[in-house]
Amino acid sequence: MRTVLFGLIVSLFLGLKNSAWAYQLGKMTAFKGSELCQLADNTNEYLALGVEFDQKAIHGGSLNSRQFSLDQVKKTLEFICHTYRQDVRAKRQSRLHDAAFIEQNFELVPWYPELERARQIAAKTDNQGRKSLLNRIPENKILLTKYYAKKITGKAQPVEPYVHALYSLPYDEVGLTEDQAQIQKNKLTRFKYSRQQVMRGVIDTQKLAPPLIYVTEAALHDILLQGTAVVKQGDSTRYFNVDRNNGIDYDYAAEKDQQARYWYFREVPGVMGYGKTAKRKIQIYPQVTVAGDVQQLGLGKLIALTYKQDQQTVTRLTLLADEGGAFKNNLFQLDLMVGFYQGWRDYHAANQHLPDFVQAHILLLKDSDE
Repeated sequence: MRTVLFGLIVSLFLGLKNSAWAYQLGKMTAFKGSELCQLADNTNEYLALGVEFDQKAIHGGSLNSRQFSLDQVKKTLEFICHTYRQDVRAKRQSRLHDAAFIEQNFELVPWYPELERARQIAAKTDNQGRKSLLNRIPENKILLTKYYAKKITGKAQPVEPYVHALYSLPYDEVGLTEDQAQIQKNKLTRFKYSRQQVMRGVIDTQKLAPPLIYVTEAALHDILLQGTAVVKQGDSTRYFNVDRNNGIDYDYAAEKDQQARYWYFREVPGVMGYGKTAKRKIQIYPQVTVAGDVQQLGLGKLIALTYKQDQQTVTRLTLLADEGGAFKNNLFQLDLMVGFYQGWRDYHAANQHLPDFVQAHILLLKDSDE
């Protein structure tokens, strides 16, 4: 009798828990099918380079003990564009914005965050806001941070307060591949200096690397955090993207201006996301790109993010096509690329409606015979 009663209690508890965690897609919004399709194409093109080119990111990936196949990921990306282009030709509303269509054609794999890892980082940081966020991550939601391409004013020559350069790769590394540079790292300029040393002028005074453009100190810290600088010059726009760093890990517990990690840059045609080499980066787009732990999850995951907005449940589709220093061993967070902003004030005004925590599901195309 006691065993039966205990079993009923456990069943009731699990039923209540599963009911509380019940998931339903909301109104499909806040993303463009055209940009999701273009990003899917760009990402699939990178995946086609093969596992031998990039073992870190080009693999099926895993989440919460669930293993994915690379073939599944590629077929999912292909289906995104196949659907979008069919709808364009038929001159109809994109089915990528139809929750019933998504549920019919994709398996939804729930993402439960690694809370122990988040709590470990929270215990190390002195930033009370960050500590609070990490400690408040729910069991059934992930932390959703946001990043943007920094719109800046830059100068061709140093003039106060524009005295901090974005440097291209040092002269002693020009022509070396990433792998060749790693072999010679003990004698290369890039690996010798921290951010603070570079800002004090060691690169400039010794003429160790060519400056691309000069920015303010505040802008430099923002650019090094966000990864991209957007400079408007007359009718043209120039983009500068991180290239290679000094080999110092990002410190999740430190403030952005206390980081020792430093990046060298290169000019690029648009906003670039993940890539093993500077010439093989994926061009990304706002509102459909997320950065995350590509080493564990695998590049190119289609991820649905669901949350409440104006008393309504909404869902957006995103693709994992970027990473960042904060995503080493991090399965509790994604970073949504939200657009182009000059700084915190205009970024916050445009994105304050977005929540800190969202339900996340990895979407995989179902087999055709299911």
